[in-house]
Amino acid sequence: MKFQVLVALVKMGLKKLIRQPTNLFMNLLFPATLTIMFILAFANPEMGMSINSVVPGLIIYAVIFLIMTIAQSFSSERQDGLLKRLKTTPMTSAEFMGSQIITNMLISIIQVVVVFSLAYFLGFKPDSGVEGVLLALPITAIFALSSVGLGLITATVAKTPEVATGISFVFILPQMFFGTFVPMSSTTQQIATFIPSFYLLDALKMIFDGNWMNPNFLLDLAVISIFSILVVIIGMILFEKYGSA
Repeated sequence: MKFQVLVALVKMGLKKLIRQPTNLFMNLLFPATLTIMFILAFANPEMGMSINSVVPGLIIYAVIFLIMTIAQSFSSERQDGLLKRLKTTPMTSAEFMGSQIITNMLISIIQVVVVFSLAYFLGFKPDSGVEGVLLALPITAIFALSSVGLGLITATVAKTPEVATGISFVFILPQMFFGTFVPMSSTTQQIATFIPSFYLLDALKMIFDGNWMNPNFLLDLAVISIFSILVVIIGMILFEKYGSA
């Protein structure tokens, strides 16, 4: 794997984020709009929700929608024949997949910064201070690996970008309802233990509360890391074998 090639591909991926209106909206403007709307509408103690409980969920909302944009992107590139053309270049599959992973991890970090900046402007004041925000960035980036993997799995199954959009919600909706700020009962709490976003939510809450020395935080980090690495490996294998043609 050539480092120069990897850097060039990551730069290209980030430029595509800016140049394509759909990607720009879903990855940056959507999280920003969602943050403003949800904080103004739901961050109300009278409704049983505070701004501190809403913000971690908003960060997760932003990252899990990477599943859809990644699935759309790979499906579109396959449909346009770009993936076949890439195979005729000296670039290796490892370099291409590596660049996609790095690009989307960087996008997830940007999303956290966008959500946190707007939330801070609207009154979000974490007990952890700057240290907590800096800790939240790499953990969210690790979680983004699972979105990359699930996006690749979706693109493997879907034949068109339109189909990819629909299938991606199979992975997005459970994480929205069982791993953000949607109130849960004792029953749904048990279901949530099988949803990866639930562990990121718990970790982010402890981070922003300044409680990351809690042993449960290490458990959350372990679950997030193991799940994300396994899913991205499975996604890469499946897409390389069945979805890139």
